[in-house]
Amino acid sequence: MAELFSGLKRTNYCGDLRISDAGKTVTVCGWVQRQRNLGQLIFIDLRDRAGILQLAFDENTEKSIFSKAATVRSEYVLGVVGVVQERSAKNKDIPTGDIEIKVTELRILGESETPPFEIVENCNTGEASRLKYRYLDLRRPDLQRNILLRHKIAKSTRDYFDEQGFIEIETPMLIRSTPEGARDFLVPSRIHKGSFYALPQSPQLYKQLSMVAGFDRYMQIARCFRDEDLRADRQPEFTQIDLEMSFVDMDDVLEIVEGYMVRVFKDALNIDIPVPFPRLKYDEVMSRFGSDKPDTRFEMELYDISNAVKNSEFVVFKSALSGEGSVRGITAKNAANIYTRKEIDKLTEFIKGIGAKGLAWIRLTDEGISSSFAKFMTDDEMNEIVKLAGAETGDVVFIVADSNNHTVLSTLGALRCEVAKKLDIIKEGYNPLWVVEFPFFEKNPETGNWDAMHHPFTSPTDESLKILEQDKSKVYAKAYDLVLNGIELSSGSIRITNPELQKRMFSLLGFSEEEAYQKFGFLLDAFKFGAPPHGGMGIGLDRLVMQMIGAPTLRDVVAFPKIQNASELMTSAPSEVDIQQLNDLGIQIITE
Repeated sequence: MAELFSGLKRTNYCGDLRISDAGKTVTVCGWVQRQRNLGQLIFIDLRDRAGILQLAFDENTEKSIFSKAATVRSEYVLGVVGVVQERSAKNKDIPTGDIEIKVTELRILGESETPPFEIVENCNTGEASRLKYRYLDLRRPDLQRNILLRHKIAKSTRDYFDEQGFIEIETPMLIRSTPEGARDFLVPSRIHKGSFYALPQSPQLYKQLSMVAGFDRYMQIARCFRDEDLRADRQPEFTQIDLEMSFVDMDDVLEIVEGYMVRVFKDALNIDIPVPFPRLKYDEVMSRFGSDKPDTRFEMELYDISNAVKNSEFVVFKSALSGEGSVRGITAKNAANIYTRKEIDKLTEFIKGIGAKGLAWIRLTDEGISSSFAKFMTDDEMNEIVKLAGAETGDVVFIVADSNNHTVLSTLGALRCEVAKKLDIIKEGYNPLWVVEFPFFEKNPETGNWDAMHHPFTSPTDESLKILEQDKSKVYAKAYDLVLNGIELSSGSIRITNPELQKRMFSLLGFSEEEAYQKFGFLLDAFKFGAPPHGGMGIGLDRLVMQMIGAPTLRDVVAFPKIQNASELMTSAPSEVDIQQLNDLGIQIITE
C-alpha cells in the first residue's frame, strides 16, 4: 500500500549527486529502474529526470526498511532518506557511479503494475505500444533528455529575443479562416450557429497588425495548426518561433536570425556555428542540388547534359528535349560495387514513386562501361556524358530526363539524398544556409493557376514590379528560407505594406476585389493608416530541436505526438462526441 509523502522534502535530484557529496544526508525521490536482491544485500537503482542513483541496503539497515526494500518492483515510486557514501564497486557508465545512498528511511509512495515495455534507453518495443502508453515512454532517459533540451532551447529563445528588444505578444487561437496554403482546422461556434472559427496555421496576419500597432519588434513561441497529411517532420499541431520587425530590410532579419542560431546552439549544445550563413538563390540551389532545402554536407551536385545528347536518337532524351524539359545527372563516386543492377532497379522504383518515368544509368568498372542506354548512343556521345559527369572507374552515373524540368530537378534532388545515405557519405555537423530570391508565383499542376509560393503578403523584388502583369514566371519575391542539413527550418519574407500593390497582387492571384476584401479586409483597412515597412519569419521549434539532436522524427521531440493518420493513440483522439453537443452547435453528422 502506498505511503504518505507528508514530512519528506526532496533535497536533491538523483542524477545530480557526486562523490563530493559523500557524508551528506539527502532526500531523493523517483522511480525504480530495477531491484537486485542478493540475500544479505539489496540494491535499488532509483531514476528521476536527472539520472540514476544506487540505493544500498545491508545487514546494518533497519530490518523493517530492509524487508520493505525486498518488496519493491520496477517503476514503484519511492521517497528515500539516506547518507551519500562511496561505492565499493564503481560504475563508470553513469555520472553517479562513484556513490550510493545508505538508506535510513524508505517510503513506497506509489506501486506499479508490470509495465507493457521496459523503461530503458533506445527501447525496441513497437512505436504504437509506446505511444499508447506515452506517459511511460516519456520516462525513458533518452526521451526525457530530448524534452529537457527542448525546454532549454525555448528558454534560450526567449532570452535572446528579449535582449534584442523583441516583445512577446500572444495572438488569438480562434481566428477567421483565411487561405494560407493548407486546410484549416475548423471550430464551430455555438453562439453563431453555422459560422466557424479556424485554428491558426500561423500568426501571420496578427503579427503584421502588431507592426501597424507600433510594437516594432514582435516574437512569440506560437502554436500552429494545419490539417494536412503527416510525415516524419510534420505534425498537425506544431510550435513556431515567430518574429516580425519594422523598419528593416532582408539583411536585418537574416542577421537577427543568424544571431539567434549562434546563441541557441551555444546555449543548448555548446557548439559554435560560424556566421554569416551562405546565401544561395533559389534558381541556383535547384540547379545544383535539385531541392530548395539542400543538404550540403556532401557533394554529388547535379549537372546538365542536355546539349551533349540533343542530337541523340534515344527516344527518352529526345522526348524530354522536345519540350521545356532537360536531361540531367548525378555521379555517385566509388559506388559501382554497391550499385549492382539489382540495387539500381530498387532506385528506379524509388524515383517512379515520386513521379519520374524512369532512370538511365552508366556503371564504370574494371571490366569497362555498362549502361542502360548505350546501344542508342554513339561512342562520342557516351564519352561526352562521362566527361561532363566527371566519372571514373568505380563510379556510377544516374540520369533523369523529362519534358518537365522541375520533375527532373526534384527527382534528382531526392535521388541524391537517397544515394548519399546508401553510400554513407553524409558528414556529421551542421550546415545552415539561406535560400533567397524565391519565385513569387508557382503554377498549380492541378488547376493551372498561378499561386503564391509563400503567401500573398510577400513583397515582390523591386526589379519584378515592372513585369508583374507580363510574365509571372519571372517574378521573384523578397522571400527567404533557413535550411539546415536538408530540412527547411524557417520561412519568411519582407511584406507588402502598400495597399495598392497588395490589391494588385491579389488580382494576379485570382482574387476579385470583393473576395480579397471579404477575406483580408481588416488587413487592407489597417494598411490605410500608416503601415511601417516590415518583415519577419517563423522558425519551426520542433524541427530545430529534431535537427539539433539528430532525431529521426518529430515524435521524438514532441511530448504527446500524433501518428500518421493524425490520431493520438494514448487518449484515442479524435473521438465521437455526445449528440447533445452536436445539437448545441447545430451540426448533423452525415455518413455515406
